[in-house]
Amino acid sequence: MHEGGPVLIVKRHGHGHHAVSEHFDREKMRSSIIAACLSCGVPTGHAESISRQITDEVEQWLADKFEVTSEDLRRTATHYLKTHHPDAAYLYEHHRSTL
Repeated sequence: MHEGGPVLIVKRHGHGHHAVSEHFDREKMRSSIIAACLSCGVPTGHAESISRQITDEVEQWLADKFEVTSEDLRRTATHYLKTHHPDAAYLYEHHRSTL
């Protein structure tokens, strides 16, 4: 992360204009990537390996940033995930619209 500490992730709540910030949570990202991979039939060990690699890449991307939006974070993670598992990347990117 940047020298000043953890990166802040700006999240919008609902359809209003209120925004809330929270610190980047590596485990939260890893869990959501694992869930997307498992939904595509990726074996658990491989899903965990993919999630660690993607999270490492995202943290490198965050290294010089102080604040990003949750949309930017998801878009970046999806970009990296596409090279490992395109179907899981699709589910990860569209998690709110797929059931």
